[in-house]
Amino acid sequence: MNNQKQQKPTLTGQRFKTRKRDEKERFDPTQFQETIVQGLNQTGTDLEAVAKFLDASGAKLDYRRYADTLFDILVAGGMLAPGGTLSDDMTRTEFCLFTAQEDLATMQAYAQVFNKLIRRYKYLEKGLEEEIKKLLLFLKGFTESERNKLAMLTGILLANGNISASILSSLFNENLVKEGVSAAFAVKLFKAWINERDINSVAASLRKVCMDNRLMELFPANKRSCEHFSKYFTDAGLKELSDFARNQQSIGARKELQKELQEQMSRGDPFKDIITYVREEMKKTSISEQAMIGIVWTSVMSSVEWNKKEELVTEQAIKHLKQYSPLLNAFTSQGLSELTLLLKIQEYCYDNIHFMKAFQKIVVLLYKADVLSEEAILKWYTEAHVAKGKSVFLEQMKKFVEWLKNAEEESESEQEDED
Repeated sequence: MNNQKQQKPTLTGQRFKTRKRDEKERFDPTQFQETIVQGLNQTGTDLEAVAKFLDASGAKLDYRRYADTLFDILVAGGMLAPGGTLSDDMTRTEFCLFTAQEDLATMQAYAQVFNKLIRRYKYLEKGLEEEIKKLLLFLKGFTESERNKLAMLTGILLANGNISASILSSLFNENLVKEGVSAAFAVKLFKAWINERDINSVAASLRKVCMDNRLMELFPANKRSCEHFSKYFTDAGLKELSDFARNQQSIGARKELQKELQEQMSRGDPFKDIITYVREEMKKTSISEQAMIGIVWTSVMSSVEWNKKEELVTEQAIKHLKQYSPLLNAFTSQGLSELTLLLKIQEYCYDNIHFMKAFQKIVVLLYKADVLSEEAILKWYTEAHVAKGKSVFLEQMKKFVEWLKNAEEESESEQEDED
C-alpha cells in the first residue's frame, strides 16, 4: 500500500474570458458625467446619433447607478442642484432638451431618444419616472421656455406609455399651484398628450392611477371650482379636458349623493325629509330628474341585504319596493324619468340573476303605486327596452301589456260613447 500523500489535481487548459458585465469600467459621478457630456458634444443636434451613442454607452457605463445624472444631462445639460439650478463645478453640454427648439416636432424627436433608451435598458423606466417627478418640483427654477419644452416632452412620454400619470402628483405642490406654474404647465402637457392620443386615452390613464378626480388641485383652494377650471382650460383651447373634469365632478357629486341617500334610508329618515334633501341637491348640482331617478333606484336597492333564494327574493323585493314607492314616485313626474326607471329595473334584474323572474311583478307593483304609467310601460315594451334579458322580460310582460292595451281600448271606446 502506497502511504505517500496523493497530490491534489489542478485545473489546466484554456483560461476563460471575463464576462462582459465584469469588464464595465468603474465610474464615479464626475467621470460618468464627463463621458456623457463629451459624447453629446460630439453628436451635437443629430438625435439619431445621440440615440446610438446612448445605446452603445450603456454596455460600458453604469446607467443603473447614475440614472438621475444621465437624465439630468439629457434634459438640462448637466447635473441639477436642488431647486433646479445647474451645478457650477460640473461639465455641461449645450446639446440638451432645454437648449433645443421649442416646438412639438422637436419634442417628439427628443421623446424618441428617451423611448429608445428605456426600451433598450428597461430598468431605466423607473429612473425616468423619478426624474420627471423631480423636475416637476423644480419648475420654478426653470425659464418659461424650458418649462414649456419639459411640459411637451412629458405629455408625449405619457401618451407613449413611457411614464405613468402618477407623476402628475408633483404638480400639486403648494408653491407651484399658488404661483400658477402648475396650471400653465398642465396646459402645455395636456395639449401634447391629447395631440398624440385623444381625450379618452388621457381619461383612461388618469383613472388608472386615481388622478381623474384630482385635476382641480392644479388651482389654489379659492379657485378650485368647476367653473374656474372649465374657463381656464377652455380659453387655453382644451375644451375636451374641461368637459372631462366637469363630468368627473358630476360623477363624484352623484356618488356622494347616493352614499348620503343610503345613510338616510338606513337611519329610517322620513320620506318627506329625504325628498326635500334630494330636490335641493338637484338644484345645487344641476342633476336632471332622469339622472336622479337612477340614483334613487340604486340607493333603494342597495339599502337592503337580499335573499339568495330566487323564490324568496321576489316576495322580499315587492315588500321593500312597496314601502319605497312614494320616494320613487317623487322623481318620476316626467315620461322620460319613468322610462329611465324601467330601464334601470331591466338592467338590475338582468345583472342580479336571482331577480330574473321578479321583473314583471316589480313593474306591476310600481304601476299600481302610480310610479309607472301605462304609456311608459307600452313604450318600453314596443321600442325603448335594451338588449339585456330582452326575450325573457318581454315574455314576462306579454299578458300584462295585452291587458293594458285592452284597458286602453275600452277606455277609448267609453270616451267615444260619451261624446
